[in-house]
Amino acid sequence: MLAFAQSPPSALAQAPAAASRPMADGEAEARKREALSQDEGIAVPKRSRIASLANAQRIEAQAVTQYGQLLKQAAAQGALAPADYPPRQRLEQIARRLVPHTRRFSERSDDWRWEVNLLGSKQVNAFVMPGGKIAFYTGIIDRLRLTDDEIAMIMGHEMAHALLEHGREREGQARLAQIATVGASVFSQILGYGDLGGQLASGASQLTLLKFSRGDEAEADLVGMDVAARAGYDPRAAVKLWQKMSALGGGQGQPPQFLSTHPAHATRIDTIRAALPKVMPLYARAKGVAPDAIPPYASNWGEPVK
Repeated sequence: MLAFAQSPPSALAQAPAAASRPMADGEAEARKREALSQDEGIAVPKRSRIASLANAQRIEAQAVTQYGQLLKQAAAQGALAPADYPPRQRLEQIARRLVPHTRRFSERSDDWRWEVNLLGSKQVNAFVMPGGKIAFYTGIIDRLRLTDDEIAMIMGHEMAHALLEHGREREGQARLAQIATVGASVFSQILGYGDLGGQLASGASQLTLLKFSRGDEAEADLVGMDVAARAGYDPRAAVKLWQKMSALGGGQGQPPQFLSTHPAHATRIDTIRAALPKVMPLYARAKGVAPDAIPPYASNWGEPVK
């Protein structure tokens, strides 16, 4: 475990509401372009009725509580990156660009107090909890040598799980299966984050990710790319990300800890490639260039992605 000086968690600063201040001409034009793009990109997935069996406010409140416990125990172990640590600031800068584009997929996100933290660990791991609580482990950034675009693909993917309320749907399924009482630890397993306090206290410094369905994962891949593309991150980085993940797993089709419950096979990259024509125009618009003027995505590993 990597050690950091103790530092209190910090929430992402929220931009003032549009109604509270006049918009500059450039901002007004940007908002107009964004409004025109809402019908483009990845279609907003339909919500499962099963999710309505679980209370969203309760799930978010419990997730926020668990996140706070995680940070407290991480800080006690010197594993919570301080606010002025450049890699943490890098994550915050990326999140600030992504967050304004989340509302398209969930109006609830307007009320979330988005927060980003970096935990010192060699584990290849990252997650976003309901309520907008984001955490990255240093291992996933360092071992994969992630570029900003690739971090944005991971962050967008995990944001998508929260925005689409996949955890809420899992609890709804559990209720449908007549699970009458869900204790705090069991609740964590349903959400897919395990016993956060217990794991950190034991030095495991890892979270057990929710076993989302293949459909959930496909939705998160595509919605995450859409959010990141609108924020000006190259969606082709998702292809390179999964190539890196595959290489990290030794090319045996077995994903690292972060993806232990994710389907890891060539069809995933194929699905992402098939969706690129839908999201590349969003990226081009965000960059202010014509789609055909965008060069191949060049990472720090392997061949560029066209």
